Amino acid sequence: MSHEGIRLVSEEEARRADAPELPRDAVTPAKVRVQQTSGEGLEIDWKDGHRSRWGFVWLRNACPCATCHEEREAAGRAAGEAKAKAAGLLPMYVAPARPESASPVGNYAISFKWNDGHSTGIYSWDYLRRHCGCTECQVK
Repeated sequence: MSHEGIRLVSEEEARRADAPELPRDAVTPAKVRVQQTSGEGLEIDWKDGHRSRWGFVWLRNACPCATCHEEREAAGRAAGEAKAKAAGLLPMYVAPARPESASPVGNYAISFKWNDGHSTGIYSWDYLRRHCGCTECQVK
């Protein structure tokens, strides 16, 4: 949210801004695989030798676009955390999140056109590496 050149940031965003810069090889992909046909998710081999994997459902729930970010923040959800189901309503079938397409964004990111029609999120390599869910990265 901004007003006359002033941008208000959340506590989480402020912590990220204070986070140390990652080494260039840690945020530079050597190989990117979008496993669209199998539905497994996104896999990146980084130049520093690390491998990261994310499921499509997690990626959709972690969309970094302003609308999704603000909605998650207002609900108190972390990146990748699903929306709470409404209590008392009959559950409706919702197709699992899958990209209809994936496109590189310059040399710094990837974007997806999701099966729910959403397509404004740009997942930077830095964002993805900082949200690697592997055991090794969770310990750091």
